Amino acid sequence: MRIIAGVFRGRRLLPPETEVTRPITDRVKQSLFDILAPELAGARVLDLFSGTGSMGLECLSRGAEHADFFESDRSALKRLRQNIETLQVEDRARVRAGDLFQWFKTERENECISDVVFLDPPYRFLRDRASELQVLAKRLTSVHLAARGIVVFRHDAADRLELPTLATYDERTYGGMTLEFLRPTKA
Repeated sequence: MRIIAGVFRGRRLLPPETEVTRPITDRVKQSLFDILAPELAGARVLDLFSGTGSMGLECLSRGAEHADFFESDRSALKRLRQNIETLQVEDRARVRAGDLFQWFKTERENECISDVVFLDPPYRFLRDRASELQVLAKRLTSVHLAARGIVVFRHDAADRLELPTLATYDERTYGGMTLEFLRPTKA
């Protein structure tokens, strides 16, 4: 795992210690960030289910202002914190440990308005906790996502899940994985 472009280009990131996360390949990551590049300068980023932080740290490398990382797995949190420290971006990164569903249930108006959100839940969530993901999507768009913000939803290509208040404007499939690019719908 490495940073592909920006000020930290070529810097290695510590990989996950366990199988709990699914690192993205460099080829897919490059394609994803080719699409997002115009949106990143000065952006505020939410990296949900962040694992070791590859997506949010890539954003910081490419000019994002700040990234909030949400992760519950202890081993991934340890690696995430080490990666943030190695890149010396502690002043531009915040780690939020624990259950992100609980965090988003509470009122947090104006605490975390974001331009780019990575929604990369474990694949089993689409089957086991789909309704929670849909509630999360509503909460994101009503409180935490800028009006022209983007949600990048990574999931198994065989699965589909409509996320209320979000509309897909682009979709890419790479092998067994799909990346959906979504924007808030006009209510």
